[in-house]
Amino acid sequence: MAAPGEANLVSVIAPCRNELAYVDAFCDAVLAQRLPEGWRMEVLVADGLSDDGTREQLEARAAGDERLVVVDNPGRIVSTGLNACLRRARGAVLVRMDLHTGFAPDYVAECIDALARSGADNVGGPWVARGQGAMSCAIAAAFQCRWVVGGARSRDAAYEGEADTVYLGAWPRATLARLGGFDETLVRNQDDEHNLRLRLAGRRVWQSPRIRSWYAPRDALAPLFRQQFQYGYWRPFVMRKHGQPGSLRQLVPMVFVAACALSVLAAPLFSFPFVALLVAYALYLVFASCAAARQARDAGTLLRLPAVIAAYHFGYGLGTWRGLWDLLRGCRVTGASAKITR
Repeated sequence: MAAPGEANLVSVIAPCRNELAYVDAFCDAVLAQRLPEGWRMEVLVADGLSDDGTREQLEARAAGDERLVVVDNPGRIVSTGLNACLRRARGAVLVRMDLHTGFAPDYVAECIDALARSGADNVGGPWVARGQGAMSCAIAAAFQCRWVVGGARSRDAAYEGEADTVYLGAWPRATLARLGGFDETLVRNQDDEHNLRLRLAGRRVWQSPRIRSWYAPRDALAPLFRQQFQYGYWRPFVMRKHGQPGSLRQLVPMVFVAACALSVLAAPLFSFPFVALLVAYALYLVFASCAAARQARDAGTLLRLPAVIAAYHFGYGLGTWRGLWDLLRGCRVTGASAKITR
């Protein structure tokens, strides 16, 4: 990317694939953004070969508003879509948005303000999940609970300050010109890797609660497990690239799954480790479920939360081990072969 870009122009970038049900809500939200005085906006949406009518609906919306531009993403995955948008973007500031997320009317304006206030190289808001339906609400409750996700600051809706990573992100063009775009070898975790790369270069990531958005989580256990498996799968590839994880808490599910496997193997000879681990995890599930339900102020989620929390942990942990195994074998899932789910 050539710096500095067009002054007072913000480029909104968003990848998508087969998101027909969300296209209109996203376009309505992004095109209604209230910008700071004197600022203009372009919206670049990279379509990853959608076959459900998403592309046609995007083009219909783009025909009615010249700010909206549909970009081709033959690579299909998020990282290739983001980079396709970056190649077309003209703005001095770039703001990432997502079709599965709801946004406050001043989302883009607050991103621009946070960049100016903090002087950081990437800013974003907290990652807040808002469920719809019983299972989705339970998944959202677990998603926000520090006893489930390890106290990540990105889940703290009130935190302002430096962070390891932020949800989505917004960058001065000069930062991306120096740092480069997103790693196209990663089907998942490309945002975490980008933030880790930024921090290793001595740059700052900043979180502000004034940047408000609401993520729509999965609505069933099987899609949640697959999502977490994919996130875990790509963790070893990020670690290989940089020699470290984004955070040590990301390794906890992997260690837990290993402990479960070892205790099961040892059970015929020595059952105490298996029984002790089973009891300890059961007690943890009760405690964490109560904590998540209380934090969400939704007692109706309590009975579903143990299964939800286990899906988070086992999905991510098993995915990490599978990714490590494929890494050691010299093979991996690619963007073309991945069964990509939202």
